Amino acid sequence: MLKVGLTGGIGAGKSEVSRLLVERGAVLIDADRIAREVVEPGSPGLAAVVDAFGPEVLAPDGSLDRQKLGTIVFSDADRLATLNSIVHPLVGARSQELEAAAGADSVVIHDVPLLAENSLAPLYDLVVVVDASPETQLDRLTRLRGMTEQDARARMAAQVGRDKRREIADIVIDNDVPLERLTEQVDAVWDTLVRRARAATT
Repeated sequence: MLKVGLTGGIGAGKSEVSRLLVERGAVLIDADRIAREVVEPGSPGLAAVVDAFGPEVLAPDGSLDRQKLGTIVFSDADRLATLNSIVHPLVGARSQELEAAAGADSVVIHDVPLLAENSLAPLYDLVVVVDASPETQLDRLTRLRGMTEQDARARMAAQVGRDKRREIADIVIDNDVPLERLTEQVDAVWDTLVRRARAATT
């Protein structure tokens, strides 16, 4: 098994890269998706978030209002740290379960937005960073996700800068490019990952 950490700044296009890798045969463990699962209604994770932030972070149907919570934490480092201390251990435990279920010769992609922030690079055999300029990130967040510029900038500022992410990268994928060029890069990366996975099992 080859364990790959995949990360990138918000709006850099990491989700598109992970989708392309899955198409080529990777097993994806998506930390964001798991983070939503561990705070579903009725879960201990949601109860802990409500204890920490109050019932105002709940939507009328009893689910977590992620947009409201995001507005609270992404402009306050202490409150963001509180949220992370609740969610990250739950995500880590579930990720380990999913990894254990993958085949011995699998390429397992751990899609981890805060890999650099939480110094998680040593957990993986190699780290792939999806990189894009701040201008590209801001455009995608406002144009494609409908964020206000203020909210987008706050979320970008809550993450480490692109230079810090690139420092931990074994492979950098440039996503300031058209989709066709991105796909070509992913093809090359996939070939590398498959070779590494085969070498690890021989």
